[in-house]
Amino acid sequence: IRRRIHDPSKIALSPRNAPSGSPRQTTFQQLQILLIAPLHRTSPRRKTTHPRHHPQKKQSMAMALATTPGKSLLMNSFMMYMSGSNLNMWSISMTGMSILTPLKSVFGLNSQFRKFEDASGKVELSTPKLIFIALNLIWLGVGLYKMSKMRLLPTTSADWSGRIVWKEMMEISSIPPL
Repeated sequence: IRRRIHDPSKIALSPRNAPSGSPRQTTFQQLQILLIAPLHRTSPRRKTTHPRHHPQKKQSMAMALATTPGKSLLMNSFMMYMSGSNLNMWSISMTGMSILTPLKSVFGLNSQFRKFEDASGKVELSTPKLIFIALNLIWLGVGLYKMSKMRLLPTTSADWSGRIVWKEMMEISSIPPL
């Protein structure tokens, strides 16, 4: 491989004179100096505003948080489908997760959206909160459907047979009726 005279890799690997009183630098140390030193250089400070000062940025971040249950909804539905309807550890844990996670998310709604609240009221959070609740309720519905397919929900009349009050016979006869 032929290198040009002004090739930067040749300059990086070429030996340098070490400062007085220190040992000669190795090639690896030279590469470290050339690659890492630019990362530590201080650039002139620009005035940057923190995202908390931008209502549009907060609004978009709140909408991104609101749509996160929808992003995992298809994946979790597919995982529940693949777990089957047999009662085993995997299907029960998947179904439990699909019931408990949306409930925890809905009950912790205000704490999750608290970081996007604005004292001036410029950030409107009712739409992201409604989308967040709707997607979690859809996820909860998928979990309940899975529980119903596993026969864990009491959906038939046979599931309620313990609540049927049987009439007691007042008289018993050994002669069968005609």
